[in-house]
Amino acid sequence: MGDRRGPHVVILLAVYNGGDYLSEQLQSIAAQDHPDWQVLASDDGSDDGSQDILDKFAERSPAQCVTGPKRGAAANFLSLLRHAPDRTPEGHWLAFSDQDDVWLPDKLSRGIAALEALEDARPALYCSRTWITDTDLHTRRLSAARPRPPSFRNALVQNVASGNTILLNAAAARLVEAAVQKVERVVVHDWWVYQLITGAGGRVVHDDTPTLLYRQHDVNQIGSNDTRLARLRRIRQLLQGHFRDWNEVNIATLSRLDGYLTPENREVLAEFAAMRRGPLPARLARLWRLGLYRQSRISTFALWLSLVLNRI
Repeated sequence: MGDRRGPHVVILLAVYNGGDYLSEQLQSIAAQDHPDWQVLASDDGSDDGSQDILDKFAERSPAQCVTGPKRGAAANFLSLLRHAPDRTPEGHWLAFSDQDDVWLPDKLSRGIAALEALEDARPALYCSRTWITDTDLHTRRLSAARPRPPSFRNALVQNVASGNTILLNAAAARLVEAAVQKVERVVVHDWWVYQLITGAGGRVVHDDTPTLLYRQHDVNQIGSNDTRLARLRRIRQLLQGHFRDWNEVNIATLSRLDGYLTPENREVLAEFAAMRRGPLPARLARLWRLGLYRQSRISTFALWLSLVLNRI
């Protein structure tokens, strides 16, 4: 990989039957213009040759593979965080990778530059927009913009940090690796990381420039949310009660980690939990005081409606 320049980045790659696209993703990682990285992959029980692809990649690139817990993608990423290698004296950075994307060559270097520009010792998270593509990468459209600033008051009710774009500086990596030891379950790993970093008073940089090709196919774990139909589907999930179930998990997990939260955000979390109980006028008053928000007006309206319908 040549002489080290800049931080050492550990790339956490969750794999499950990714053989159709995994090689392309690994090639795009190998083509990064930031030279100092290693891949830590977790195969969650693939039976399609994914392990062979990983083994061949490890023969010529800095990579290792561990066995996943076989409980789904979120648990696989949490397991990867628990397996992260010993830190270098200055601390390593962390990036998350899906198995079926294609990274643009400056993905890591662009994120590193953005976080180093903060000149701040606090934990910091970088994320970006993506190019949403078809299976063959023939079409491109930009993922949804994030016009409102990232914050804990946004993170409690919406995830804007797309996991396949996330990069964590050394302070954020230390925070997440410590916190994950106390975590049993999350809804999705990237939402949890966004909540933790903002809740702990860290910084979030959302880049409006895309850094990867986000491949859409029949077995995407989540998929894009940039079309009107997709947004309506997410809002419908919110109103049908899925959001309430997710909040139960998020509140329980963050409550276990309240020692990492700032005093202000501990109060916000407590108010958010209390807001979900009691008579409607009291719930509405708490939501108003909390100032929780989502990224679009219609989505924020759906948040208020879900509270009225007791779906939050």
